[in-house]
Amino acid sequence: MEPRKIILSNSLSPGDIVMLTATIRDLHRSYPGHFLTDVRTTAKQIWENNPYITPLDPKEPGVTTIKMHYPLVHQSNSSSFHFIHGFTQYLEKQLDLKIPVTNFQGDIYLSDQEKRWMSQVEETGFQGNYWIMMAGGKYDFTAKWWNPVFYQQVVDHFRGRIQFVQCGEAKHFHPPLTGVINLIGKTDTRQFIRLMHHADGVVCPVTFAMHLATAVETKRGKPKNRAAVVLAGGREPAQWEAYPHHQFINTNGALRCCDQGGCWKSRCQPVGDNDPKDQDLCLYPVQVDEDLQIPKCMNMITPQDVIRRIEFYFDGGALQYNQSASAEKTADCCEVQAA
Repeated sequence: MEPRKIILSNSLSPGDIVMLTATIRDLHRSYPGHFLTDVRTTAKQIWENNPYITPLDPKEPGVTTIKMHYPLVHQSNSSSFHFIHGFTQYLEKQLDLKIPVTNFQGDIYLSDQEKRWMSQVEETGFQGNYWIMMAGGKYDFTAKWWNPVFYQQVVDHFRGRIQFVQCGEAKHFHPPLTGVINLIGKTDTRQFIRLMHHADGVVCPVTFAMHLATAVETKRGKPKNRAAVVLAGGREPAQWEAYPHHQFINTNGALRCCDQGGCWKSRCQPVGDNDPKDQDLCLYPVQVDEDLQIPKCMNMITPQDVIRRIEFYFDGGALQYNQSASAEKTADCCEVQAA
């Protein structure tokens, strides 16, 4: 029987595309040899080295294009499903097939050559272990932001023991921190994937980095599951976003606005871009400086909360702090990067 040829398309953000990689993996695991699959998505570099992708021409006879959605999200506050089920359940209906979810993670592939390359952090001169820190986010979802002062306090607490590498797109909101290696605007999607491969852990809100932390394999000799401390607040229900090996700090149930799941509000203050999200504002904004408001649920998460969750990985023995020799190099490196 000739394999069925399908192109799956989606124009959402990179974090969503990571979830789509899991759907394609599980389709092929359930029906090996029955499908040839290609994609039309944002973040094309996510699909590099993926063994389940076959270039297909949408104009070729026998090729079907399916625009992918995850309507399951509308039941997320009351259901027991995770984001990883969203695209898969939708594709089940389109193909009239059962597609069991296998691994609880996205499906990202690194080539052997990529694994051998020096990390972008090592290229700066720093030789120790590091964590990625995403201290900001996109302007279309400002309700995910945490207080930049709090991020700085976390960095300062671990100075000399954990090297943080601040990442993010230059066009997004990423207030620069001191004492970090600054790679804001210096990584494309593929470089960020390789950076994640070398990272011990991640500190971030609910975003692409959180999903990537689970989807990208760790280095040989490291724990199988990468450490991640996720500042979630009450915007989304925990069961929809959280991964088992992450420290997922949420406030679901602590405020009236998220007492039955997440509030799903997009912003905490208007951006002024004529987007309807400007009319979908947080009910309990907190003014943290002259120009910035963040949700109360995020402000309730303290630097001490995040510090303690990071310490779990070290107290439990999964990870080890950088030694004093690395700390001296870290200090020198950070001064250069901060400048």
